[in-house]
Parts: sequence; C-alpha cells; structure tokens
Amino acid sequence: MSDSAKLTHLNDAGQPAMVDVGAKQPTRRVARARSRVVLGPDIIALVREGDLPTRKGPVFQTAILAGIMGAKRTSELIPLCHPLGLDNCQVTVEVDGPDAVLIECTATVTGKTGVEMEALTGASVAALTIYDMCKALSHDILIQETRLISKTGGKQDFHHAG
Repeated sequence: MSDSAKLTHLNDAGQPAMVDVGAKQPTRRVARARSRVVLGPDIIALVREGDLPTRKGPVFQTAILAGIMGAKRTSELIPLCHPLGLDNCQVTVEVDGPDAVLIECTATVTGKTGVEMEALTGASVAALTIYDMCKALSHDILIQETRLISKTGGKQDFHHAG
C-alpha cells in the first residue's frame, strides 16, 4: 500500500463520512465479483442432473434472482454506500469441479462512483441463497473466496491476476 493510500470513508476528524462524489464526472463503470460455494460431491451429483427443485423454487434460478436483488439494495445493507440505479446486473452460477459452484456477479452503472460493492453483494447474496436452499441436504456447505475479480471506469482499473 502506498504512503498516500488512506481510508476514504473518514473525515478529517476521523469520523465516518460518505465520500463526496459531487464534482466527479459520470463514467461507465463495471465490476465483476465471484463467490465459490463448496456443496460437496453428493449435492453436486444432484445438480449435474439439473437445477435442484425445492419448495422455494429451483436453487440456481432463485440464487440468480436473489443476487440481482441484493446488488440493487447494496446501499441499504452497507453503511455509506451511495444508492445506485444499476444499468445492468448479471449473475451466473456454474459447477466448478467435483464439489463446488462458482457464482459471478457483474454490475454496471453510468455514474460518479464504482459498483464494486454491488457486485460483491450480489455474489454474496446468491451464495447465501444457495446455502439456505441446500442446507436441508448438508450443513457442511462452505462459502469461500468471495472477491473482486475486476473493475473498470473509475480512477483506477483493477483486474485480479489469478
């Protein structure tokens, strides 16, 4: 971290403060985040037969809807986040190896602040929804590796090297 790096959500007195983005020019901003959910080989075997039907609906389709809803409501969940009218939000769920699924959330906005928190929230809420809907089959489900994969359109672009 550079010497000039500082926390942006603190004012000069060290108190919490929303970042003032009023002077910024709107740009197209895109962020992509990923969560990995280890379901175990038994649940993945059921998934490979098709999306798991439950009383709440198909697991992956429900998780996708929940992820989008979560991304849209990020400012209600995370203090000091600016409320954003997303231009787009896409959530995907795919099998990853013999025991897990990968969730990716891509959030897009034309605005004065980034959408990293929306993408991270979308991926997280989708992962939590999969846990909730599959917990009757196992409580050994593990949500892991929630991280930002990339962001573009702000002061500095970011792409995770891994």
